[in-house]
Amino acid sequence: MSFARNHDEIREIRTFEPQRITTLLKNRRRRPFVPVDGRLMIVAADHPARGALAARGRSDAMASRPELLDRLVTALGRPGVDGVLATADILEDLLLLGALEGKVVVSSMNRGGLAGSVFEMDDRMTGYDVAGTAEAGFEAIKMLTRIDLDDPATVNTLETCAQVVTDANRAGIVAMVEPFLSRRVDGRVVNDLSTEAVVKSVHIAQGLGASSAYTWMKLPVVDGMERVMEATTLPTLLLGGDPTGAPEETYASWKAALELPSVRGLIVGRALLYPADDDVAAAVDTAVSLVRPQEVVAA
Repeated sequence: MSFARNHDEIREIRTFEPQRITTLLKNRRRRPFVPVDGRLMIVAADHPARGALAARGRSDAMASRPELLDRLVTALGRPGVDGVLATADILEDLLLLGALEGKVVVSSMNRGGLAGSVFEMDDRMTGYDVAGTAEAGFEAIKMLTRIDLDDPATVNTLETCAQVVTDANRAGIVAMVEPFLSRRVDGRVVNDLSTEAVVKSVHIAQGLGASSAYTWMKLPVVDGMERVMEATTLPTLLLGGDPTGAPEETYASWKAALELPSVRGLIVGRALLYPADDDVAAAVDTAVSLVRPQEVVAA
């Protein structure tokens, strides 16, 4: 069955032949989650479903779906890029374009806590579930786990995430947990990125579920990363966030963190998809060179 050649064909398939998505998922060329070198470079694109469209000061940077898809296809086509993290709408568009062939796919679970809403801390599961991830043949599932010690509802988030971790481990699907200690400041949700807070969030998150055999961590790069990584033996990917400083400073911080025990690679979105110079390929190649230098040399 053929792939879509452009955005118009995606629209036509979604209108007249939606069953093609199921067929393409069934026949998708897959690969192990962890490559031989034990390193991973994953592109993240699950921000829009939470209403977070900003990148590098542009409030609507991710508003155009065709533009985002083009940037993702460019990123996924670069040597050394292993896969993508996204919600169903984006993943299925990429599937139709053939961009998921031979890639690892991480499904995004909880998009209920919309950015800027009064219920932003309610990270309930409104995206993929474990069954849907397994049916799609995807390799991993990711959950944001924000912990507000002043919010009684946080315990519901922890209970739900714990059940997801348990179910994913039983299914042999990687459960990727992204924890933050968070609080409201002047009505806005703010993540505490102090070393102490990140360390505490790691300990809380890695204890979720009835098994941790397939549990991975997704952590921010902060000051004191040596102490952060001493807090866990779980495989860890570093997230990029929406950087505001010079790209060279960002890359330098990633490079230092990538040398620490348990760190297995990067899972970065806006910093690579919307770089300061708008050169997606060059930004992705730089990130790959930090994760696995030999790939760039080989390319």
